[in-house]
Amino acid sequence: MAERSTAAVDVADNSGDEPLTAKAEQSTADGVAKNPERDTDSDEAQGSGGTESPGKKASPPELHSGHKLARRYRLEECVTRLDGFSSWRAVDEKLRRAVGVHILPAEHTRARSVLAAARSSALLGDPRFVQVLDAVEENDLVYVVHEWLPDATELTTLLAPGPLEPHDAYQMVSQVSSAMAAAHREGLAHLRLNPNAVLRTSTGQWRIRGLAVNAALRGISSDTPQRTDTEAIGALLYAALTQRWPYESDAYGLSGLPKGVGLIAPDQVRAGVHRGLSELAMRALANDGATASRHEAACTTPEELVKAIGEMPRIRPPEPAFTAPPEYQRTTYQQGTYGRPAPHAGATQPMTTPPPPLQSRTGKALKWAVSALLIAALGLGSWQLADALMDQSGKSDDTHKSQQSDDGDKGASKPKPQPIKIQNGREFAAEGPAQNSGAEPKTYDGDPSTYWKTKSFNEGPPIAPYKPGVGIVYDLGSAKKLSTATIDMRYAGDHTTVELYAADSLTPSSLGSMTQIGKVTTTDNTATVKVTKSVKTQYVLVWLTAVPRSGYDSTLYASDGYKQAIGEVKFTG
Repeated sequence: MAERSTAAVDVADNSGDEPLTAKAEQSTADGVAKNPERDTDSDEAQGSGGTESPGKKASPPELHSGHKLARRYRLEECVTRLDGFSSWRAVDEKLRRAVGVHILPAEHTRARSVLAAARSSALLGDPRFVQVLDAVEENDLVYVVHEWLPDATELTTLLAPGPLEPHDAYQMVSQVSSAMAAAHREGLAHLRLNPNAVLRTSTGQWRIRGLAVNAALRGISSDTPQRTDTEAIGALLYAALTQRWPYESDAYGLSGLPKGVGLIAPDQVRAGVHRGLSELAMRALANDGATASRHEAACTTPEELVKAIGEMPRIRPPEPAFTAPPEYQRTTYQQGTYGRPAPHAGATQPMTTPPPPLQSRTGKALKWAVSALLIAALGLGSWQLADALMDQSGKSDDTHKSQQSDDGDKGASKPKPQPIKIQNGREFAAEGPAQNSGAEPKTYDGDPSTYWKTKSFNEGPPIAPYKPGVGIVYDLGSAKKLSTATIDMRYAGDHTTVELYAADSLTPSSLGSMTQIGKVTTTDNTATVKVTKSVKTQYVLVWLTAVPRSGYDSTLYASDGYKQAIGEVKFTG
């Protein structure tokens, strides 16, 4: 697939000689609350080869807090005013949520390219990127509305106290590389991928803001967009490992490398740096893959970087530290000093040895009396036990015969429910496309951390009217009589409804051709459905008709909305 950078969406070829520096010291273009972005993107600081040339610059529109766009977006606070455009924190009064807005005059030289870049980014719809929500030209203004993430923190801020732990750096480079590889497959490049554009949310997910749009706002383009973004990812990893910017100039609150030394590996800059991550950073940066000890091929695209990460041993999170409990301290009461006056400081307290117990004449007599009583009790107990055993043996035969003739199976215990092994499973789509076809085996593979998931619906909990329901038909191998089905799910909340149906095949023709045999509604993430209609069936449909609302799930890449995911399904009969 041919590469398409922001230049492919009419980005002006603009920038380079004059750095866009700290005139925006108080600014952030992309929406992390109270987290200003510093534009320190000279060619040397960015290390990306992006170019910018002077052109017609329009004066920024006269806007103020309280101004409304489209009678919907109320501007609250200007966070960037730079190069003819401004960025704002705003409120979407229709949906009652915070958003970010970029605004520039319609006659601005980059207005067309910004609109095109925003619309291309919105079409990608990847939740790993801060989403473009609207891109409009209206009343001589062009404005782009995007998500606002008040719970997210820029990588710049995360690096202020020190470098990241190896596991955090590994997660960052893995998620950013994977996201950028997906963007490049759709022909989109970032070209301004720096520590201000990479955010970590409160759930630990890494997200990227400003895809295509940030470069278009500043007129940046590149003849080799994949190489540019890959080098930028390498610089991010380098900074995460060393708390240093891998170029000679300082940038993003980080010190650059010493002048004249050149690019040296992270593990030579700072002690204790993970060796594999250090080599990965060098392969991504413009150094032909040369490291201190190896000569691996350079990674020139995000896709190659994803492959290189996949070949590394996985870096596990650090073990949680447990503090040892305090040593057991005896209380003064246990020490036998309760009620006694406290000893004087420095005084040695003599230890009084208690007399041996029961050594007097009275004590000895008492011991003999107790011993005699114990012997008598043991003899009496033994005689009574023997008499009871003899009576029991005489009655056992009559009792056994009586139970056989009169009670039959009255004393027999009921058989315990037996687990039924699932042989196969296939998603059943009553209407419309499937939800997650191919992931059905994850619901009976014995691993509760793998899931089959539904799409995210805008309204709920009932899935209707979007669909009558969603679910999976399971093959039990042969006709079996069911008693219960236990479904372990990922999301709790108000509420999940699970129905069971006996089906005639793994691919039934319709929901009406099946017989409902059980139903339950739960607010928990485990549903136990008891079969209320006794039938024998080889095929069982687990059918969800209502699902709870939950936020964005970074593990399953599931967007905010009404959704559910099934981890394990177990049948007993």
